Amino acid sequence: MKKLQFNFLLLIILNSSIFSQNGDISDSFKPSGKPFAKIYTNFHSNFSEDGNTSAFEITRAYFGYKYNLSKNFSAKINFDVGNPKTGNLEQIAYLKNAMVSYKTDKFLIDFGLIGLYQFKLQEKFWGHRYILKSFQDEYNFGSSADLGVSITYKPHKIISLDVTVINGEGYKKIQANETYKACFGLTLKPVKGLIVRGYYDLMKDSVAQSTISVFIGYSTKKLSVGAEYNLQENHNMVKDRNYSGVSVYSSYQINNKFEVFGRYDNLSSVKIEGADEDWNIAKDGQIIIAGIEYSPIKYLKITPNFQGWQPAESGKSFVYGAYLNLEIKF
Repeated sequence: MKKLQFNFLLLIILNSSIFSQNGDISDSFKPSGKPFAKIYTNFHSNFSEDGNTSAFEITRAYFGYKYNLSKNFSAKINFDVGNPKTGNLEQIAYLKNAMVSYKTDKFLIDFGLIGLYQFKLQEKFWGHRYILKSFQDEYNFGSSADLGVSITYKPHKIISLDVTVINGEGYKKIQANETYKACFGLTLKPVKGLIVRGYYDLMKDSVAQSTISVFIGYSTKKLSVGAEYNLQENHNMVKDRNYSGVSVYSSYQINNKFEVFGRYDNLSSVKIEGADEDWNIAKDGQIIIAGIEYSPIKYLKITPNFQGWQPAESGKSFVYGAYLNLEIKF
């Protein structure tokens, strides 16, 4: 049944290609492309009752190329270089995107190793991915990319629907198996500046994992405010591994070079029958971030900021740090 669903979505893409042929023929169109790169780096000092630490880091580097094949078709390849946090490997490169896209006024279809919509909007509103991932990404509610197909449909300027079928294990663990994740999203823009999104996904083996997310955001030319609630049941398809949390973030543009921002996260899990503590107690807790972003030129952001982490685990002390984060992109 899962194979039939995936093949049906592939058939939609092929049909869209046929129907778009007349629209693609244009004497004025010239295929073109460009490389792109992003680098996230920082220096920080952390302080707690257990001791102090400091370090220089390169937390992420992206290198890729995007090419416009025709008026409606484009292709993208993107490599993600980062610390896998396993063993003694310090940096490792992953293929994050290898995809083809078909776009019209109302439809967008992505196929291959694609970027996902699960928390893309929240990440945009947060606006400081180079400092910390958005909530669902940071706490492993899902991956930012995976192998599969997504279809976005915008019947009206105030509404957008997206449906995605993916492998379900993220771009770092691409496997061919019979377990897929089905994702459904609805985005509303009822009035200028206001945006609301609901999201649900389901992945089932012997146990079903599901995710529910609700986001609301408001933005003006200078101010943006976003809040989200996230719940995942049976994390990694392990029964009763449920956890949830909220994230609130805001920024204010002082001028074209300076911006102040802040964020608050609260993550909590539940106690599984027979256990002494919540199953995710080592990662449960609250985080606070506040800082000022300085952008002297278009391609550079320099951001001194404060980060504080209050673990939920009993006996763990408050950890706080002074950070200097940089984003370079071109």
